[in-house]
Amino acid sequence: MRYLTSGESHGPQLTTIIEGLPAGMPLEAEDINEDLARRQKGYGRGRRMQIEKDRVSIVGGVRHGYTLGSPLGLVVENKDWTHWTKVMGIEPLSPGEEDEVKRKISRPRPGHADLVGGMKYGHRDLRNVLERSSARETTVRVAAGSVAKKLLNLLGIEVVGHVLEIGGIKAENVKYDSINDLKERSEESPVRCLDNEAADKMMNLIDEAKQNGDSIGGVVEVIVEGMPQGVGSYVHYDRKLDAKLARAIMSINAFKGVEFGLGFEMARKPGSEVHDEILWSEEKGYYRRTNRLGGFEGGMTTGMPIHIKGVMKPIPTLYKPLQSVDIDTKEPFKASIERSDSCAVPAASVVAEAVVAWELAEAIADQFNSDQFEKLQRDVENLRNESKEF
Repeated sequence: MRYLTSGESHGPQLTTIIEGLPAGMPLEAEDINEDLARRQKGYGRGRRMQIEKDRVSIVGGVRHGYTLGSPLGLVVENKDWTHWTKVMGIEPLSPGEEDEVKRKISRPRPGHADLVGGMKYGHRDLRNVLERSSARETTVRVAAGSVAKKLLNLLGIEVVGHVLEIGGIKAENVKYDSINDLKERSEESPVRCLDNEAADKMMNLIDEAKQNGDSIGGVVEVIVEGMPQGVGSYVHYDRKLDAKLARAIMSINAFKGVEFGLGFEMARKPGSEVHDEILWSEEKGYYRRTNRLGGFEGGMTTGMPIHIKGVMKPIPTLYKPLQSVDIDTKEPFKASIERSDSCAVPAASVVAEAVVAWELAEAIADQFNSDQFEKLQRDVENLRNESKEF
């Protein structure tokens, strides 16, 4: 499985084409729209979320509610495009029109792709960089991830994200009864946090950051239950599934760190407090007494729940802009201001769900017969049964 995305933040639409989905998998637009709506929610989101109401159009690869096995085409229109048709239009501009088109950006924002991207591609108008490097692109990454989540769900695999920390405020009470309980409670929280006391403090801090024209980051966690044992491989570096997941998390805009299980805490503990003892029972087969390694050994799934944490830095677009340099005049200026969020951590947990789901679905599709969905279901279930009998 693979996908590509196309489109700019203020262009007419965002597009993704997914290749490699099995034929015969049930899929409807509403399966995707639910996650698109979740991505737009979250305390700290900016005004654009009031303009855009993201809805997907399936333009290929599905007939009468089932995938065909051919490439799946998904389109999400940018409702704000009507205000940007002159600035972001496709057709060339006449010399007179070039003078009329405003919003040219020559002042790069610290922490953004603006300056380095302009240098790499030779853009003197840095809008050509920020339009694509914008986190708006994650809209269709969530759409692709929603398709992957649908596939995983039909295979008995659940993927749920939540927020552990915002601006230094950590959730302490994050116990949950089941993966469904985790999902329901995180959805009820404006910051997707299970600890209500911490959530209130997080929202107050977000309000404070907004009033100060600043931004704050945090930590999200994705938990996956139901993955069979032995997905991934130890035989080569690029087949290790945890490495692929780490790459996926780090590919999300503004993410700067990733952990599995105990993560960096492992550096401060002896091996006896890090590794998971192996047990066996007739009912479960092989399982681990603990899950400190977060569901992976040797680049492969152990059958235990997968736990992945991602660190998101504060968004670099600030309403009290930092010092920068105009690339045209080389004079010092305050960086350009673009419409932005004071905190996007709750929304980022939805994006993290999507990229994790995609990597897991791709790994399963690569490992098993995935031309037909019924065969894929059968092969995954056979692996689960074989693991118990090993």
